[in-house]
Amino acid sequence: MTRTDPSQAAIAVIGYSCRLPGAPDPDAFWRLLLDGRHAITEAPADRWTAAQLDAAGTPHAAGSRWGGFIEHPDAFDAAFFGVSPREAAAMDPQQRLALELSWEAVEHAGLLPAALAGTRTGVFIGAGWDDYATLRRQSAGEITHHTLAGTQRALIANRLSHTLGVRGPSQLVDTGQSSSLVAVHLACQSLRSGESVTALAGGVSLNLALDTALVAAGVGALSPTGRCHTFDARADGYVRGEGGGLVLLKPLDQAVADGDTVHGVLLGSAVNHDGDGSALTVPDATAQREVVALAHRAAGVSPADVDYVELHGTGTKVGDPVEAAALGASIGGARPAGSPLLVGSAKTNVGHLESAAGVVGLLKTVLAVRHGSIPASLNFDTPSSD
Repeated sequence: MTRTDPSQAAIAVIGYSCRLPGAPDPDAFWRLLLDGRHAITEAPADRWTAAQLDAAGTPHAAGSRWGGFIEHPDAFDAAFFGVSPREAAAMDPQQRLALELSWEAVEHAGLLPAALAGTRTGVFIGAGWDDYATLRRQSAGEITHHTLAGTQRALIANRLSHTLGVRGPSQLVDTGQSSSLVAVHLACQSLRSGESVTALAGGVSLNLALDTALVAAGVGALSPTGRCHTFDARADGYVRGEGGGLVLLKPLDQAVADGDTVHGVLLGSAVNHDGDGSALTVPDATAQREVVALAHRAAGVSPADVDYVELHGTGTKVGDPVEAAALGASIGGARPAGSPLLVGSAKTNVGHLESAAGVVGLLKTVLAVRHGSIPASLNFDTPSSD
């Protein structure tokens, strides 16, 4: 492979931002990781209570007792973004959070947000749940002419593009738990094709509605013990988290020419599907092995040269063994004896952000590269025998 091929151009991370449980910004997130702490708590009373979960009678409802929650998800400086109080009240807090994160990511890159106006800056945002829309529909008297734009998920990306005044693609991505990383993948493709000159990519997810918590619990994948025991024999499910993160991207050659600070480099990525695997919601080891191989091929990197993998690592009895088998087959066999592959999962610290989970792992990896240190993954004592 030659890097002179523009379709394979390296992409620079020139800015980033996050709002996560126990970590209102990237520096706080790094301290949380480095200190080996987690931010999992019982659900705040203003979301739902243990009594409400018990009364619901939904299977596995107790799994929603725990989670990673951010403080004041409703807080928003509407005037700063030129939004009226009435319109702000109708806006999904995921829109508000995405606005804040976009501004912070651009400023982190040392740029004035106003400087992006009129440019082909793409916006690719992963999001899945519609909790706020659910809550608004339960209060029909609160519906106004702002409600449609405030609660339609596609408008999360469109709101960012409108506020920043940018003219690149503006796309909401919903591919389930892979949404935010697929958003990053699409952003890189847009940059390599010249469709965008810069791109904001990532995801947001907020857990606001009891109904959604019960739906998530009903799948039976949530941990009754309130911890993600990734790759551990105690693995009994995942814990839901919330918040979000964004990265600001630019072709590496252009970032160097512009004098941007490069925090990380994305060499390649790949996306696929399990096809007709054993079940719709069960991961497939063969497909995962194939997508890892495709990503290495796109990046021009040998599996033997990989030092660390930030796992999906949900801590489920089904998902973890499949992921381990796929990594062993695609990377482990290429490694020299005595050189184990290091792995970890940020879900053990902040929970599983579902549609925003992937970008959390990306940010953790970028921070690890920047600081030259790999934080320990939590809740691991005995390897799973599965």
